[in-house]
Amino acid sequence: MENLDINKAAPLLKLLGDKTRLTMVKILDNHDCCVCEFVEIFKTSQSSVSQHLRKLRDLGLVQEERRGQWIFYSLQKESEYYSFIQQILNQLPSQDGKLKELEEQGLRITCC
Repeated sequence: MENLDINKAAPLLKLLGDKTRLTMVKILDNHDCCVCEFVEIFKTSQSSVSQHLRKLRDLGLVQEERRGQWIFYSLQKESEYYSFIQQILNQLPSQDGKLKELEEQGLRITCC
């Protein structure tokens, strides 16, 4: 792994210092998600989720892919930051249970 310049690490760590964004990144490390799924997981508004995702996208951490009328987000594993954040993500507990709950409630990828 290459060292990450401190001037790049500081805004990255600030961005990941938010619990919602950190959870989103952990989920996106293994799963593509639609905004509507994050709305259900975090019990918050679509605009709030979109703001979090925009900040992650603007830094190049996530990418979006249009599928029909919906946009799905995934972690940008080619990002210069990925090897750095992967070390952090590996220390965090799995968030797969949040997606499993959505599936059990029939809410996983409801917008597709």
